[in-house]
Amino acid sequence: MKRDYYEVLGVGKSASKEEIKSAYRKKALEWHPDRNKSAEAEEKFKEINEAYEILSNDQKKTAYDQFGHAAFDPSSGGFGGHTYTDRSGPFTYTWSGSGQNPFGGGTDFDFGGFSNPFDIFEQFFGGGINFGGTSRGKRLETYKTQITFLEAARGCQKEVRLNGQKKTIKIPAGVDDGQRIKFSDFILYIDVLPDKTFRREGNDVFVNAEISFFQAALGTDIEVPTLGEPLKIRVKPGTQPNTLVRLQRQGIPDLGGFGRGDLYIRLVVTVPTRLTSRQKDLLRELGL
Repeated sequence: MKRDYYEVLGVGKSASKEEIKSAYRKKALEWHPDRNKSAEAEEKFKEINEAYEILSNDQKKTAYDQFGHAAFDPSSGGFGGHTYTDRSGPFTYTWSGSGQNPFGGGTDFDFGGFSNPFDIFEQFFGGGINFGGTSRGKRLETYKTQITFLEAARGCQKEVRLNGQKKTIKIPAGVDDGQRIKFSDFILYIDVLPDKTFRREGNDVFVNAEISFFQAALGTDIEVPTLGEPLKIRVKPGTQPNTLVRLQRQGIPDLGGFGRGDLYIRLVVTVPTRLTSRQKDLLRELGL
């Protein structure tokens, strides 16, 4: 029987993200096998990283709170139309699509996950922690690639040069800035360029749409950008400045297969700075 994840980290169910992160930091440092030489250190360290991997992800935490460990057990069936697995984390990803090698071969490949909890630990602590040894053997080379916001959101193929050779790799939809993808013989660090239109928070996406004072007052239809094709939305009469319009499941796909985030349209009302005398008189007449 697996221990309760909250118990593993020593926090309550109402713990904030910062409290969970702080508890993880303390426990991970305490039980790192290169620092703690007890026989149980490695298993404890894996358990701590597994707990953090779930509780630090809002969607996975919600599933765990509702279904417990069964939410991540493929043999337990699907919940809410999904079969949850515990092979993906906030910093690495297990590819479960076609089973094809990213370089075009026919073998399965692994982006990481619980099989190597040190990946989570190193990303969390900036990758510079060294206790005088390693429990993993040979360290993989790390390479860096830049991708655009939309490439990260939609997934893409990138041509990279590794050890003097050009190779085409598949980057899954939903990767985030600073994330590392572990392939069989190297680690790829993802640098996502900022976007002028979109802003990401978790798997949710925010975009501003400007409307005039008169459009906000009278209502109108406007076209807004999305991660796919632009959409028309209805602005209701009397819309207030900074109103958020939520488009469900129009955000970024979750790497662990937990659906998609939402797209939020922030309606920014622009107030005219130059009015004709006639316009001023009409506004005064309306008492606006």
